[in-house]
Amino acid sequence: MAQLYAQVILPLSLHDAYTYKVPASLESAVVPGKRVIVQFGARKLYAALVSSLSLTKPDNVEEIKEIQEVLDEHPVVLTRNFQLWHWMAQYYCCTLGDVFRAALPTGLKLESKTKVFLTGSEEEAELSETESLMLREIENETNILADLQRKLGTSFSYSTLKALMNKNLVYAEEKISRKYRPKTEGFVKLNSSITSEKELSKKLELLKRAKKQEALLHHFCDLTRVFEPDALPEISKKELLHGTSFAPALVKGLAEKHILVDYQKQVSRLDEEQIEQVSINMLNKYQAKALEEIKHEFETQQVVLIHGITASGKTEIYIHLIDEILKSGKQALYLVPEIALTTQIVQRLKNVFGHKVGIYHSKLNSQERVEIWEKTLLFAEKPDEGYQVILGARSGVFLPFSDLGLIIVDEEHENSFKQFDPAPRYNARDMAVVMGYQNQAKVVLGSATPSYESYHNALAQKYGLVNLTKRHSEMELPEIVVADMKRAYKRKEMHSVLTPQLFELVESALENKEQVILFQNRRGYSPYVECFSCGNIPKCERCDVSLTYHKYKKRLTCHYCGFSYQLPERCDECGSPEIKTRGFGTEKIEDEIKQLFRNARIDRMDLDTTQTKNAFEKIVGKLEKRKTDILIGTQMVTKGLDFDHVSVVGILNADNLINFPDFRAHERAFQLISQVAGRAGRKHKRGKVVIQTTQPEHPLIDLISRQDFKQAMKLQFEERQLFKYPPFYRLIKIVVKHKNLETVDRVAKHLADFLRKNRSLVILGPEFPMISRIQLWHHKEIWIKIDRKLPLDQVKSGIMEAVKAVKSAPSNSNSQINIDVDPF
Repeated sequence: MAQLYAQVILPLSLHDAYTYKVPASLESAVVPGKRVIVQFGARKLYAALVSSLSLTKPDNVEEIKEIQEVLDEHPVVLTRNFQLWHWMAQYYCCTLGDVFRAALPTGLKLESKTKVFLTGSEEEAELSETESLMLREIENETNILADLQRKLGTSFSYSTLKALMNKNLVYAEEKISRKYRPKTEGFVKLNSSITSEKELSKKLELLKRAKKQEALLHHFCDLTRVFEPDALPEISKKELLHGTSFAPALVKGLAEKHILVDYQKQVSRLDEEQIEQVSINMLNKYQAKALEEIKHEFETQQVVLIHGITASGKTEIYIHLIDEILKSGKQALYLVPEIALTTQIVQRLKNVFGHKVGIYHSKLNSQERVEIWEKTLLFAEKPDEGYQVILGARSGVFLPFSDLGLIIVDEEHENSFKQFDPAPRYNARDMAVVMGYQNQAKVVLGSATPSYESYHNALAQKYGLVNLTKRHSEMELPEIVVADMKRAYKRKEMHSVLTPQLFELVESALENKEQVILFQNRRGYSPYVECFSCGNIPKCERCDVSLTYHKYKKRLTCHYCGFSYQLPERCDECGSPEIKTRGFGTEKIEDEIKQLFRNARIDRMDLDTTQTKNAFEKIVGKLEKRKTDILIGTQMVTKGLDFDHVSVVGILNADNLINFPDFRAHERAFQLISQVAGRAGRKHKRGKVVIQTTQPEHPLIDLISRQDFKQAMKLQFEERQLFKYPPFYRLIKIVVKHKNLETVDRVAKHLADFLRKNRSLVILGPEFPMISRIQLWHHKEIWIKIDRKLPLDQVKSGIMEAVKAVKSAPSNSNSQINIDVDPF
């Protein structure tokens, strides 16, 4: 019989699939998409994914190892998923192994750990002090090598371990542990041998002397309504014993007497609470018209962009589209920038579609993510039990959909859809478009402020375009007031961080029992502290950034690596006690606003206050129930929130956004300010938005105040075409990293010289970025501008060859070179 070979993808940064023999005993079990245990290297074991099978032995390979074990009864990845993986690896200049690691939940990725065991030998041997110490730890069952290293610290050495192995006292082997364990729960039911009330009464008679067991059995019968028409077949042990004084041992005793059955049952970790479903809302005439236009565009286009102003009701249109897809028997994927920030959308989808909806994001633990993965797979075999709709963050693009019919990307302009580190550095919005073409699924991109790339594609008729220009209930767009901070400071009219205009509007809103949102895109108490005597500003030891002061911790913290220490009482440089905070973060603004409005209920929404699992939902819930009067927040307040009683929104410092040194600064500033402004006056009355700036005459401020998206885009298009930026040119960023500054300089220069051999490319750099050292690693960047007329695959192939050639030099081997395609 011909030898069968399997090509497998390993969870390592390797470009190719590797070939293994399939033992005859496993031939029927090994199929593409299943995980198998393979040995890679001298000893290491991994759970690899079978990508394909063949009968052809690879050329130039002398020894081919065998697959050791098959882990799955059914494939965990579908063949069509591999199509997307290969596309990603090629487009984003990364490896298949990188995609594998990003795609699968942690619970499905396994690798071996070296374990050390006693041989049981009774031979006497002379031991050194370090050998005795290590042997004692192994005897105390510190078996995993990594744990042994951690416990012994500097006393650990591989030579000591080798000496113990040579003396036949210990041996080492690779053990692979399964990270995913199904969750089980104790359940109790009546023994099947008891088939009538008469037989049950006999059992109760036998328990006359065991009063507690008799009482527990009566309690069980009351809860389960034994032998009644609506009797429960089983009850969880937790529910049975809840609120009673019965001990679990009593259940065990009744099971030993063959009256009850005490057993473990697999249960879901996911939230399976009963949800009262509601009907889909009727669309207003503008939404209905937009829905018909989308369907019309779908006749000729795979992708449609909805440009709908804030509060125009895009979510209701999405729900109608999902409903139609579900009725056709297909699946839908609804992508949002950050799942934790979309509590309201989650609730709305579950209310309409019930348990057909699954939620997939990074805040779930690895076990929960595996269960959602499996329920998405289950839809192919059991549509009534599997998930038909997934609401997810960017990682949702990797889920194993069997029959995808619709993909929705809400707030498609958000840079949260971009994965920056580690590889693959993909954009989920772009992956959604690729998935649409690969699965013949329709794609809807929606935003009040679309990305310029998406809008350019719509103008070029690559995408369909639908405009939604009326707010729901024909509510007016908020009135935008531009407040001159420079003038207010000169006239000493500022109320702490508020201009007179914003202060008066906040006062008026509070008097009228309305709510206020204040936006400052900087968390912490103060962006930095400074010694007023010598001018010293404390900086991070590992990164080239100043430390941010967090008052509630009384610590200076680096927002890049997490390094922190207690705020010193005296300057580290000159010993002066004159250390002052500079600038305003959300925490300091909260303090200042509490002083200005002493009777107001104030809350803060930023990374510091939303770190726990349900913290964001609590803050949103308080605002919805009108238990918060003023909410201070970072850009978190812009995403997916819809509040009825917010009448005033203040952007405390627009200059930080406009003056950021980035070619996308004006695009991002327009998007962010427009999105924040959209939180004002959404239902009951026209809201007001105050933009505080020292540049009231800036052209972008004027365009934002007029909500003129098209004119803002037109001005940017003229600049970008002139200076060769997207969407007219493609961008690739290459980052060279090393802990030695001279090495970074040398490697980056070598690579740039190599790349400049291709004269059709525009090469910028190498230059240091704004923050040139992070976690002790020095960075240098090379930017490549690529004319869209050039064959992109050939260009990227040349870049990969250049990187490989530079890395192959012996003196460069320890440097890191990361390629980021479409870096923004």
